[in-house]
Amino acid sequence: MTDTGYDFDCAQLANYLEEHITGFKGPVTATKFAGGQSNPTFLLKTEQSNYVLRRKPPGQLLPSAHAVDREFRVMSALGNTEVPVAKAYHLCSDESVIGSMFYVMEYIDGRVFWDPALPDLTDAERTQIYSEMNRVLAALHSVNIAAVGLADYGKPGNYFQRQLDRWSKQYRASETETIADMEALMPWLQANLPADDGRVSLVHGDFRLDNMMFSNDRLEVLALVDWELSTLGHPYADLAYQCMQLRMPHMGVMPGLGGLNRQAMGIPSEGEYVAQYCQRMGIAGIDHWNFYLAFSFFRFAAILQGVKKRALDGNASSDKALQMGAMVAPLAAMASELI
Repeated sequence: MTDTGYDFDCAQLANYLEEHITGFKGPVTATKFAGGQSNPTFLLKTEQSNYVLRRKPPGQLLPSAHAVDREFRVMSALGNTEVPVAKAYHLCSDESVIGSMFYVMEYIDGRVFWDPALPDLTDAERTQIYSEMNRVLAALHSVNIAAVGLADYGKPGNYFQRQLDRWSKQYRASETETIADMEALMPWLQANLPADDGRVSLVHGDFRLDNMMFSNDRLEVLALVDWELSTLGHPYADLAYQCMQLRMPHMGVMPGLGGLNRQAMGIPSEGEYVAQYCQRMGIAGIDHWNFYLAFSFFRFAAILQGVKKRALDGNASSDKALQMGAMVAPLAAMASELI
């Protein structure tokens, strides 16, 4: 391993995992995946099998960020549900092993679609991919949280108020410049909070195409990944977050579908995608949709501001971190158009 700041002793790791994961046998080699802005992720190779390791990054971290223990818990809980997840093997809170908390999970041989326009697929395949994503989202929001042991995974009720408070604080903690659109957006969101309708579900927090592993030969999701931001919350937050990304320009490090002719590509419009979700969830429609979208832009901007701050401090886990940080102002501007 050569990534400065992320090196660890593979022999020590192998000795530890041999004691804690049934069937694990060293020696092991570790290679860092290129993706993953928040928690560095590694491919572990042994002679018998492959595994994936996710760890907290080194350095000073924002409070409550990089919660790999929460990722491990939720993936373990979802193992026998309709939500596709990788099998979680072991969580290690002993920082002396590799320098920070980590967990090890199943390695899934699948494919990730980084471009939401799906340029290498046919129109019919694009339609199926988006339907499959919609199915997984509805399955996630239909999980019986008490039955899978997640009734205490988050605070019930007032989700958007709590999220606004949390991400406003996180944004202020990582703020590097004054952005006029963010200054206008935060009080607008506070003033336009919809009344709490009592809906509570497990929410992913970063539900988007490139956080899914698809089968190599079928248009089927094998695993929804990157659960760090998951909690108990309002299901419309996940739906609006995905629709927000699809509104973003088709360029940069996190392209959306903005400016593309979706109908000609076999990709549903935002209205069609929301209607599919409502049908699967058995609801008639969604009020206050602009609030949920504007909230999603704000929350994502606050998250990326944290990425930018870590990059400036030298603690980011990707060379794309500064590019992502540059998206904060454009995201705030798109939210301003909604309000």
